[in-house]
Amino acid sequence: MQDLSKHTPMMRQYLTIKAEFPHILIFYRMGDFYELFFDDAKKASDLLDISLTARGKTGGNAIPMAGVPYHAVENYLAKLVALGESVAICEQIGDPATSKGPVERKVVRVITPGTLSDEALLTDRQDNLIVAIVDNQSPQAKLKTSSAPAFGLAYLDMASGRFVLTEPQTSEQLQAELQRLSPAELLYSESIQDFSLIEQRKGLRRRPEWEFDLDTAIKL
Repeated sequence: MQDLSKHTPMMRQYLTIKAEFPHILIFYRMGDFYELFFDDAKKASDLLDISLTARGKTGGNAIPMAGVPYHAVENYLAKLVALGESVAICEQIGDPATSKGPVERKVVRVITPGTLSDEALLTDRQDNLIVAIVDNQSPQAKLKTSSAPAFGLAYLDMASGRFVLTEPQTSEQLQAELQRLSPAELLYSESIQDFSLIEQRKGLRRRPEWEFDLDTAIKL
């Protein structure tokens, strides 16, 4: 984590929370708005077509900021999810009247495209699938045998509970299966050999190799 000593108490709180969710957008509740800061603010401004402003300075540089009203947040979440983005909702859980320093906050909800169950955010016209793939051809792969399939693929429909495992034998079969499924979110191991197979997909989430280990999967 970066040195927090140069930041205000509130910004230290934000950055501590952000460090736990480095790869997704943080909606940080401040009064009647959810605010985003730094790169999150720039990204949200582009994706949601909202104003990019600044809040104070850190290290002599202005802090980029963008925000959305809390009463309209579901509309913005639906748009971000449709674009393949994930969001962590950080709420005020402390009492402003009794808090010394920043009001206590914590992430109470994490929304990812493939794990939605909220009907307000789901698209009626298609399944909302989360897909995970592992490349058995990579040097780190555990199934390095002549009979092992080239790839392992699993997909889950959170709404129905449908869970399916498949074993594409070639890159072409993998691409065909991804085209058929059109996943909202795609988890892939960091050791994947040919990223071009998936780079055009939305909702990409790079995961460490150990998460695809059989023993880990059984424990989870």
